[in-house]
Amino acid sequence: MEKRKVSIGNILEAIGRNLGLTLFAMFALFPLIWMVICAFKSDAQMYNTVFRFTPTLENFKAVLVGTDYFKAFFQNLIVAGGAVIITVLAGVPCAYALARYNFKKKEDVAFQILSFKFAPEIMVILPIFLIFQKIHLYDTYFGLIWVYQLITMPLLIWVVRGYFEDISVEVEQAAQLDGYAWYEIFLKTLVPLIKPGLVASALLAFIFAWNSFTFPLILSGFKIQTITITALRYIASDTVHYGQVAVASTIAVLPEVIVALFIQKHLVRGLSFGAVKG
Repeated sequence: MEKRKVSIGNILEAIGRNLGLTLFAMFALFPLIWMVICAFKSDAQMYNTVFRFTPTLENFKAVLVGTDYFKAFFQNLIVAGGAVIITVLAGVPCAYALARYNFKKKEDVAFQILSFKFAPEIMVILPIFLIFQKIHLYDTYFGLIWVYQLITMPLLIWVVRGYFEDISVEVEQAAQLDGYAWYEIFLKTLVPLIKPGLVASALLAFIFAWNSFTFPLILSGFKIQTITITALRYIASDTVHYGQVAVASTIAVLPEVIVALFIQKHLVRGLSFGAVKG
Protein backbone atom coordinates (compact mmCIF):
# COMPACT_ATOMS: atom_id res chain seq x y z
CA MET A 1 0.00 0.00 0.00
CA GLU A 2 2.81 2.36 0.91
CA LYS A 3 4.61 1.57 -2.35
CA ARG A 4 1.43 2.38 -4.25
CA LYS A 5 1.16 5.73 -2.48
CA VAL A 6 4.79 6.48 -3.26
CA SER A 7 4.33 5.62 -6.93
CA ILE A 8 1.19 7.78 -7.15
CA GLY A 9 3.08 10.60 -5.46
CA ASN A 10 5.95 10.26 -7.93
CA ILE A 11 3.53 10.31 -10.85
CA LEU A 12 1.77 13.42 -9.54
CA GLU A 13 5.13 15.08 -8.93
CA ALA A 14 6.26 14.30 -12.48
CA ILE A 15 2.97 15.59 -13.91
CA GLY A 16 3.23 18.79 -11.89
CA ARG A 17 6.86 19.31 -12.89
CA ASN A 18 6.16 18.74 -16.58
CA LEU A 19 3.08 20.97 -16.44
CA GLY A 20 5.08 23.74 -14.79
CA LEU A 21 7.87 23.45 -17.37
CA THR A 22 5.31 23.47 -20.19
CA LEU A 23 3.65 26.62 -18.84
CA PHE A 24 7.02 28.31 -18.41
CA ALA A 25 8.04 27.35 -21.97
CA MET A 26 4.77 28.78 -23.32
CA PHE A 27 5.33 31.96 -21.33
CA ALA A 28 8.92 32.29 -22.59
CA LEU A 29 8.13 31.47 -26.23
CA PHE A 30 4.91 33.46 -26.54
CA PRO A 31 6.62 36.76 -27.55
CA LEU A 32 8.42 34.94 -30.38
CA ILE A 33 5.22 33.19 -31.46
CA TRP A 34 3.31 36.46 -31.37
CA MET A 35 6.03 38.17 -33.42
CA VAL A 36 5.83 35.47 -36.09
CA ILE A 37 2.02 35.78 -36.16
CA CYS A 38 2.27 39.55 -36.60
CA ALA A 39 4.67 39.03 -39.51
CA PHE A 40 1.84 37.40 -41.49
CA LYS A 41 -0.80 40.01 -40.61
CA SER A 42 -1.70 43.03 -42.69
CA ASP A 43 -1.77 46.47 -41.11
CA ALA A 44 -5.57 46.47 -41.30
CA GLN A 45 -5.81 43.22 -39.31
CA MET A 46 -3.14 44.10 -36.79
CA TYR A 47 -5.48 45.57 -34.16
CA ASN A 48 -8.85 43.88 -34.70
CA THR A 49 -7.79 40.21 -34.91
CA VAL A 50 -5.93 37.80 -32.66
CA PHE A 51 -5.39 34.28 -34.03
CA ARG A 52 -8.02 34.35 -36.76
CA PHE A 53 -6.77 36.35 -39.72
CA THR A 54 -5.93 36.06 -43.40
CA PRO A 55 -2.18 35.38 -43.76
CA THR A 56 -0.28 37.61 -46.17
CA LEU A 57 3.29 37.78 -47.48
CA GLU A 58 3.16 41.50 -48.23
CA ASN A 59 5.23 42.31 -45.15
CA PHE A 60 7.97 39.95 -46.28
CA LYS A 61 7.97 41.49 -49.76
CA ALA A 62 8.17 44.99 -48.32
CA VAL A 63 11.14 44.08 -46.10
CA LEU A 64 13.10 41.64 -48.28
CA VAL A 65 12.39 42.47 -51.93
CA GLY A 66 14.18 45.45 -53.45
CA THR A 67 15.64 46.66 -50.15
CA ASP A 68 19.04 46.63 -48.48
CA TYR A 69 17.89 44.63 -45.47
CA PHE A 70 20.20 41.69 -46.21
CA LYS A 71 23.09 44.12 -46.65
CA ALA A 72 22.41 45.45 -43.16
CA PHE A 73 22.04 41.86 -41.92
CA PHE A 74 25.50 40.86 -43.14
CA GLN A 75 27.03 44.12 -41.94
CA ASN A 76 25.60 43.42 -38.51
CA LEU A 77 27.01 39.90 -38.69
CA ILE A 78 30.48 41.24 -39.53
CA VAL A 79 30.42 43.77 -36.70
CA ALA A 80 29.00 41.44 -34.03
CA GLY A 81 31.17 38.49 -35.10
CA GLY A 82 34.29 40.63 -35.28
CA ALA A 83 33.55 42.09 -31.85
CA VAL A 84 33.21 38.61 -30.31
CA ILE A 85 36.43 37.38 -31.94
CA ILE A 86 38.39 40.35 -30.56
CA THR A 87 36.71 39.88 -27.18
CA VAL A 88 37.73 36.22 -26.99
CA LEU A 89 41.31 36.82 -28.18
CA ALA A 90 41.90 39.70 -25.75
CA GLY A 91 39.50 38.78 -22.94
CA VAL A 92 40.64 35.21 -22.22
CA PRO A 93 44.30 36.17 -21.51
CA CYS A 94 43.06 39.10 -19.43
CA ALA A 95 40.80 36.78 -17.42
CA TYR A 96 43.72 34.40 -16.90
CA ALA A 97 45.94 37.22 -15.65
CA LEU A 98 43.29 38.38 -13.17
CA ALA A 99 42.81 34.81 -11.95
CA ARG A 100 46.45 33.73 -11.61
CA TYR A 101 48.61 36.79 -10.88
CA ASN A 102 48.60 38.95 -7.78
CA PHE A 103 49.39 42.61 -8.27
CA LYS A 104 48.54 45.85 -6.57
CA LYS A 105 44.85 46.83 -6.71
CA LYS A 106 43.97 43.78 -8.79
CA GLU A 107 40.36 43.73 -7.58
CA ASP A 108 40.00 47.45 -8.29
CA VAL A 109 41.13 46.83 -11.86
CA ALA A 110 38.71 43.91 -12.19
CA PHE A 111 35.81 45.97 -10.88
CA GLN A 112 36.75 48.86 -13.17
CA ILE A 113 36.50 46.48 -16.14
CA LEU A 114 33.09 45.30 -14.96
CA SER A 115 31.91 48.89 -14.43
CA PHE A 116 32.19 49.48 -18.19
CA LYS A 117 29.25 47.10 -18.54
CA PHE A 118 27.23 49.01 -15.94
CA ALA A 119 27.81 52.43 -17.52
CA PRO A 120 24.90 53.65 -19.70
CA GLU A 121 25.90 53.78 -23.35
CA ILE A 122 24.33 57.22 -23.74
CA MET A 123 26.76 58.57 -21.12
CA VAL A 124 29.87 57.78 -23.17
CA ILE A 125 28.51 58.05 -26.70
CA LEU A 126 29.15 61.78 -27.20
CA PRO A 127 32.89 61.80 -26.36
CA ILE A 128 33.36 58.60 -28.37
CA PHE A 129 31.55 60.21 -31.31
CA LEU A 130 33.85 63.27 -31.18
CA ILE A 131 36.97 61.08 -30.91
CA PHE A 132 35.86 58.87 -33.80
CA GLN A 133 35.27 61.94 -35.96
CA LYS A 134 38.82 63.15 -35.31
CA ILE A 135 40.58 59.81 -35.88
CA HIS A 136 38.35 58.89 -38.86
CA LEU A 137 36.72 55.83 -37.31
CA TYR A 138 33.18 57.12 -37.73
CA ASP A 139 31.03 54.84 -39.91
CA THR A 140 33.67 52.10 -40.14
CA TYR A 141 33.67 48.42 -39.25
CA PHE A 142 36.75 48.78 -37.08
CA GLY A 143 35.21 51.66 -35.14
CA LEU A 144 32.06 49.72 -34.27
CA ILE A 145 33.97 46.53 -33.46
CA TRP A 146 36.26 48.52 -31.19
CA VAL A 147 33.50 50.29 -29.29
CA TYR A 148 31.49 47.08 -28.94
CA GLN A 149 34.23 45.85 -26.59
CA LEU A 150 32.62 48.04 -23.93
CA ILE A 151 29.57 45.77 -23.92
CA THR A 152 31.12 42.38 -24.72
CA MET A 153 34.51 42.13 -23.03
CA PRO A 154 33.60 42.87 -19.35
CA LEU A 155 31.10 40.01 -19.25
CA LEU A 156 33.46 37.50 -20.82
CA ILE A 157 36.38 38.47 -18.59
CA TRP A 158 34.40 38.06 -15.38
CA VAL A 159 32.80 34.76 -16.37
CA VAL A 160 35.99 33.17 -17.68
CA ARG A 161 38.00 34.47 -14.72
CA GLY A 162 35.82 32.38 -12.41
CA TYR A 163 36.55 29.27 -14.46
CA PHE A 164 40.30 29.89 -14.35
CA GLU A 165 40.15 30.37 -10.59
CA ASP A 166 38.45 26.98 -10.18
CA ILE A 167 41.29 25.22 -12.02
CA SER A 168 43.99 24.07 -9.62
CA VAL A 169 47.46 25.50 -10.14
CA GLU A 170 48.79 21.95 -9.81
CA VAL A 171 47.30 21.20 -13.25
CA GLU A 172 49.63 23.74 -14.85
CA GLN A 173 52.57 22.60 -12.74
CA ALA A 174 52.05 19.00 -13.81
CA ALA A 175 51.95 20.07 -17.46
CA GLN A 176 55.20 22.00 -16.97
CA LEU A 177 56.85 18.88 -15.54
CA ASP A 178 55.74 16.99 -18.64
CA GLY A 179 57.71 19.44 -20.77
CA TYR A 180 54.88 21.57 -22.18
CA ALA A 181 55.64 25.17 -23.12
CA TRP A 182 53.52 27.91 -21.55
CA TYR A 183 51.42 28.41 -24.68
CA GLU A 184 50.83 24.67 -24.97
CA ILE A 185 49.64 24.56 -21.36
CA PHE A 186 47.29 27.43 -22.04
CA LEU A 187 45.88 26.16 -25.33
CA LYS A 188 45.89 22.39 -24.77
CA THR A 189 45.16 22.18 -21.05
CA LEU A 190 43.40 25.28 -19.76
CA VAL A 191 41.26 26.32 -22.72
CA PRO A 192 39.51 22.91 -22.99
CA LEU A 193 38.71 23.08 -19.26
CA ILE A 194 37.07 26.50 -19.56
CA LYS A 195 35.28 25.72 -22.82
CA PRO A 196 31.73 25.59 -21.34
CA GLY A 197 32.09 29.01 -19.70
CA LEU A 198 33.89 30.44 -22.72
CA VAL A 199 31.17 29.28 -25.10
CA ALA A 200 28.34 30.54 -22.87
CA SER A 201 29.92 33.96 -22.32
CA ALA A 202 30.87 34.29 -26.00
CA LEU A 203 27.26 33.60 -27.00
CA LEU A 204 25.97 36.21 -24.55
CA ALA A 205 28.57 38.65 -25.88
CA PHE A 206 27.37 37.96 -29.43
CA ILE A 207 23.76 38.57 -28.40
CA PHE A 208 24.68 41.88 -26.75
CA ALA A 209 26.65 42.98 -29.80
CA TRP A 210 23.99 41.78 -32.24
CA ASN A 211 21.22 43.67 -30.42
CA SER A 212 23.20 46.86 -29.81
CA PHE A 213 21.29 49.96 -30.81
CA THR A 214 22.80 53.12 -29.32
CA PHE A 215 26.35 52.71 -30.62
CA PRO A 216 25.46 52.00 -34.28
CA LEU A 217 22.77 54.69 -34.18
CA ILE A 218 25.31 57.41 -33.39
CA LEU A 219 28.59 55.97 -34.68
CA SER A 220 27.47 54.68 -38.10
CA GLY A 221 26.18 56.57 -41.09
CA PHE A 222 25.29 55.60 -44.65
CA LYS A 223 28.10 53.11 -45.27
CA ILE A 224 27.32 50.81 -42.37
CA GLN A 225 23.88 50.20 -40.96
CA THR A 226 23.05 47.36 -38.62
CA ILE A 227 19.64 45.68 -38.63
CA THR A 228 18.67 47.39 -35.38
CA ILE A 229 18.99 50.72 -37.18
CA THR A 230 17.45 49.48 -40.42
CA ALA A 231 14.30 48.46 -38.53
CA LEU A 232 13.65 52.13 -37.76
CA ARG A 233 12.59 52.79 -41.36
CA TYR A 234 9.38 50.84 -40.75
CA ILE A 235 8.35 53.38 -38.12
CA ALA A 236 6.86 56.33 -40.00
CA SER A 237 5.92 59.69 -38.58
CA ASP A 238 2.20 58.93 -38.71
CA THR A 239 2.09 55.15 -38.27
CA VAL A 240 4.06 52.05 -37.37
CA HIS A 241 4.15 49.13 -39.79
CA TYR A 242 4.08 46.45 -37.13
CA GLY A 243 3.97 43.61 -39.65
CA GLN A 244 7.18 44.80 -41.32
CA VAL A 245 8.84 45.36 -37.95
CA ALA A 246 7.85 41.79 -37.00
CA VAL A 247 9.40 40.41 -40.21
CA ALA A 248 12.64 42.31 -39.65
CA SER A 249 12.76 41.19 -36.02
CA THR A 250 11.96 37.55 -36.82
CA ILE A 251 14.80 37.32 -39.34
CA ALA A 252 17.14 39.23 -37.03
CA VAL A 253 16.68 36.74 -34.19
CA LEU A 254 17.51 33.70 -36.35
CA PRO A 255 21.35 33.85 -35.99
CA GLU A 256 21.08 33.94 -32.21
CA VAL A 257 18.73 30.96 -32.16
CA ILE A 258 20.82 28.96 -34.65
CA VAL A 259 24.08 29.58 -32.78
CA ALA A 260 22.43 28.69 -29.46
CA LEU A 261 21.13 25.40 -30.90
CA PHE A 262 24.51 24.44 -32.33
CA ILE A 263 26.36 25.04 -29.06
CA GLN A 264 23.50 23.92 -26.81
CA LYS A 265 25.58 21.24 -25.07
CA HIS A 266 28.35 23.62 -24.06
CA LEU A 267 25.87 26.38 -23.27
CA VAL A 268 23.89 24.24 -20.82
CA ARG A 269 27.08 23.00 -19.16
CA GLY A 270 28.45 26.52 -18.85
CA LEU A 271 25.30 28.06 -17.41
CA SER A 272 24.58 25.15 -15.07
CA PHE A 273 28.17 25.20 -13.79
CA GLY A 274 27.83 28.91 -13.15
CA ALA A 275 24.59 28.31 -11.27
CA VAL A 276 26.23 25.64 -9.09
CA LYS A 277 29.16 27.96 -8.40
CA GLY A 278 26.85 30.73 -7.29
